[in-house]
Amino acid sequence: MVFAWLKQYMPRSLYGRAALILIMPIAVTQIVVSVVLIQRYYEGTTRQMAHGLSLEVRLLLDRVNAAPDRDAAMGVAEGLAAPLQIELFLPEGSVPATDRRVFYDLSGRALIEALRDMLPTVRAIDLASDERRVTLVLDTRHGPLGVRFSRNRVTASNPHQLLVWLVFTGILMTLIAFLFLRNQLRPIRRLAKAAEAFGRGRTVPYAPSGAVEVRAAGHAFLDMRARIERHIEQRTLLLSGVSHDLRTPLTRLKLGLSLLDDSPDVEALRRDVEEMERILDAFLAFARDTVQEEPTRVSPRALVEGVAEDARRAGWPVELALPPAAGDEMVLLRPVAIRRALDNLVRNAAAHGTRIRLGVDVLPGAVRFRVEDDGPGIPPDRRAEALRPFARLDEARNQNRGSGVGLGLAIAADIARSHGGVLRLGESEELGGLKAEIVIPR
Repeated sequence: MVFAWLKQYMPRSLYGRAALILIMPIAVTQIVVSVVLIQRYYEGTTRQMAHGLSLEVRLLLDRVNAAPDRDAAMGVAEGLAAPLQIELFLPEGSVPATDRRVFYDLSGRALIEALRDMLPTVRAIDLASDERRVTLVLDTRHGPLGVRFSRNRVTASNPHQLLVWLVFTGILMTLIAFLFLRNQLRPIRRLAKAAEAFGRGRTVPYAPSGAVEVRAAGHAFLDMRARIERHIEQRTLLLSGVSHDLRTPLTRLKLGLSLLDDSPDVEALRRDVEEMERILDAFLAFARDTVQEEPTRVSPRALVEGVAEDARRAGWPVELALPPAAGDEMVLLRPVAIRRALDNLVRNAAAHGTRIRLGVDVLPGAVRFRVEDDGPGIPPDRRAEALRPFARLDEARNQNRGSGVGLGLAIAADIARSHGGVLRLGESEELGGLKAEIVIPR
């Protein structure tokens, strides 16, 4: 597009764009009105008034040029200048060769042009020495003659007064409009905060307010939030019921198998029953409603150290990679959910590698938990597939080192999303295996 390059200079927020839409018409209107008024009214009026006064000055010059000598010329000029309200004087010293006016004298340019057009013998025009008076130096047959008269006779009231009023009223109306604009945008901010909090797993009180369109969006958000909460609750209840119903026959199977004599077939059946129990536990953990846990301020460093201690008790060699200042700040998190996500990542790393490194970085805008291993890793083109529930990348990860149902990464990704964050998979620069990062905004 032609104006695509302007996007980088445009405000990003709705408040900034609305303010720009509000200010631009006011500023453009004032500029156009000012330019048109000055050019069409003040400059035109100045030329008309200067034309009338130039006729009087030309009459005075004709009488002076008709006098026989300088003294007679001054006598005739003084007698004629008094009724015309014109002051005469004889220039002292050298006469300036250029015209003078102050930069903010908007009508002075038109006045100088009009006087020079009507008075060919004018040598210099001075509008700067005294802003209330106009000083001319004219060439006559008897030498230079100075003429001085009131500025009000050749120009209307100074246009800068009108410009001051335009700017003052424009600023005043803009401030009033900003107040109304802020009140109109406040309900949108409240809706955005409620949606952001719900995206991070928190339910904050929200009541729709503002304009009709904003209220409609607010009611739609409340309906959506209620449907999602009902869906999560129904999913948890359904899976909890399925798990409960399946555990009863599994318990009977375990009891029956315990009464049988040991044999290779019975041992195989026992392993199948244990595998079914692990699948049920993982399935229920994936569907667990983490939104019910209230976020609290915890130390990310303490969380990581607790996960590492539990992993070492389980026999997994976990290394800690913590910067000196990492985790000193308290961050709003769900500690139980974060520990479960890190446990799943550590368990996944232990199943496919011999070294595990656990770390955390507390950044100004986010918290980043890291779990690295020295296993075979996951190819970049299959990392998105690895985050799906029940995905098992047999050819990428060594499944013989441990059993699973493909829910460890999916549970960690679900917990990260419930915090408004993301689970990223990459390659460990130091260990060479998989690097899993949970990045949660603060």
